[in-house]
Amino acid sequence: MQVLNDDRLNIRSEREEADEERVRELVDRFCDGDQEAFSELVGRYRNQVAALAYRMVNDYDEAADIAQIVFVKMSRNMWRYDRRKRFYTWLYRITVNASIDYMRKHSRHRHEPLENFHETLESLHSTNPDQTYRRRQVTRFINEIAYTLNDKQRSAFMLRDVQGCRVDDVATIMNMPEATVRWYLHRARSRIRKELRRRCPHLLTSMGIAG
Repeated sequence: MQVLNDDRLNIRSEREEADEERVRELVDRFCDGDQEAFSELVGRYRNQVAALAYRMVNDYDEAADIAQIVFVKMSRNMWRYDRRKRFYTWLYRITVNASIDYMRKHSRHRHEPLENFHETLESLHSTNPDQTYRRRQVTRFINEIAYTLNDKQRSAFMLRDVQGCRVDDVATIMNMPEATVRWYLHRARSRIRKELRRRCPHLLTSMGIAG
């Protein structure tokens, strides 16, 4: 079984490396004036960028606007991309910053859908109607609590716990040490746990979630 797992990891690693090589090739072609290369890059990352923007602002139309802004910034700043790093980490940083700028410009605070908060909601997935209802209730409380997170906590939380990025990639995207990312994650998670214990202890107890 371990051999099979190792083989799968190796295949995945090789695939990811091949994909990164293709992306670097497209970047080089675009920098040489090839607009088709840019179109392919947009096609590769359109869904990821829109999804991350939506997680940040919780509005499909605004996420689409932000995605447009991101790709304009990408085209104008491609020369800044450090080819020693994964391309998506550079693009995600642009997306996070563009989302924060958009929210500040429009003076809006959003409730994010945080159903994948793995340390609290991992055990809530169930086909049982009662469990499903309780899960929705807890999720609603998390949405409300997310309103209180600051920009950096929000960004770290979204990238790591919602988008599933690795901590080292989150550090690259946010341009800060991994230890700092872990601190923001700790603060965000602690805030959510504390408020959950205060607002719905009965729900957590009924679902067997540690308070």
